[in-house]
Order: sequence, then C-alpha cells, then structure tokens
Amino acid sequence: MNEHLRNHHKLLVTIVKKGNAKKILKASKEAGAEGGTVIYGKGTGIHENRKFLGISIEPEKEAVLTLIPMEKLDIVIRAVEKAANLDKPGYGIGFVVDVKRVAGIAHLLNLQSSETGGNNGR
Repeated sequence: MNEHLRNHHKLLVTIVKKGNAKKILKASKEAGAEGGTVIYGKGTGIHENRKFLGISIEPEKEAVLTLIPMEKLDIVIRAVEKAANLDKPGYGIGFVVDVKRVAGIAHLLNLQSSETGGNNGR
C-alpha cells in the first residue's frame, strides 16, 4: 500500500432521497471530486413516517460515497450541501469519515508521479 497516501483523503457520505444522487455527483465533480459511488437503501428517519391509503411507505434512499483529497474537502462539502439542500430538514444528511489507507487509486499515483517527476518509490 502506498504510505504517502495515508491520511490524505476523507470519505464524504451523503444520504438523500432516491433520485437526488445525480445532483450530488454533478456538484461534487464540479467542485473537484473525481467521482462517487451510489448505494441504494431504505431510510427510517424522523421525517420518514409517511403513509399512503393507511399503508406505511418505506422511503428509498441513495447514499453517495465520495473519496476526496483533504485540500478539496471544504469546497466539495459546500457544493454538495447546496445541491442537495442539506440545510433544510428532511432533505438528507452528509458526514465525513476518516480514511486511514487508500488502495485502488493508481490513476492518482500516476498523475502525482508525472507532476513531481518522481517514480513514487518504484
């Protein structure tokens, strides 16, 4: 594993109503993120107690996982918060998780190597 990538990234997790992940992906990419992963699920928050014809509806959710370099974190979070209306109740939640190690981002290593003229310890 590449030691120089330790503690260099954070994981932004954004959970929103189904259909809103596209907005988050677009906003985060425009703010400098490389991309994201969408996971589908069901929510049970305080704003989720909805009924239709007396039948409880389990709302579908999208969780967007975005790995972000530390230096881009604040701008990406602000863009996602605005795009997803996270400042309003019931629109979703976003939070950041520490990332201790990263693997599988060889394209970033190649980019770093070409920018610095190094060989990344190889």
